Amino acid sequence: MYRVLNDFFEDWKYESESTLKLFNNITDESKNQKVTQEGRSLGFIAWHITQSIPEMMQRTGLDFAGFDEYLPEPNSFSGIVSRYKKYSDELFSQLEKKWSDIDLNENINMYGENWKKGKVLSVLIIHQAHHRAQMTVLMRQAGLLVPGVYGPSREEWAAMKMDPQM
Repeated sequence: MYRVLNDFFEDWKYESESTLKLFNNITDESKNQKVTQEGRSLGFIAWHITQSIPEMMQRTGLDFAGFDEYLPEPNSFSGIVSRYKKYSDELFSQLEKKWSDIDLNENINMYGENWKKGKVLSVLIIHQAHHRAQMTVLMRQAGLLVPGVYGPSREEWAAMKMDPQM
């Protein structure tokens, strides 16, 4: 749980950049990749990550003008990328303007439970990381380059002429 906004800002900068690193390697041809026929596609998961920013944060009192949680996934993956950037930037901007460290201790109703606003920010980051991990599996299945997030990927180790860490 965050107790200081600046800590969240530092983490969000890294995490959102990491999400965009993955997103930028996904193509329109690969966005329909699934593990199973019934599973979620790469594009679906990316759209879910994107839509979760305003969906969750509107519950805390922030406003994302024009947000529609029922808006279908864009046909082009670039549409997902641009919307993700927009929501990520809006989140950062609104938190800077509207919240202080004291607000992080405020309790709000989130999905039928009482959460502190600082917990909402933690869950937002963890939720995104969880789905990024799912995406890396689908990216490998689709033959896409998987960039490292918390350390080098197999391909990045190879580019450094080193054996991947096991």
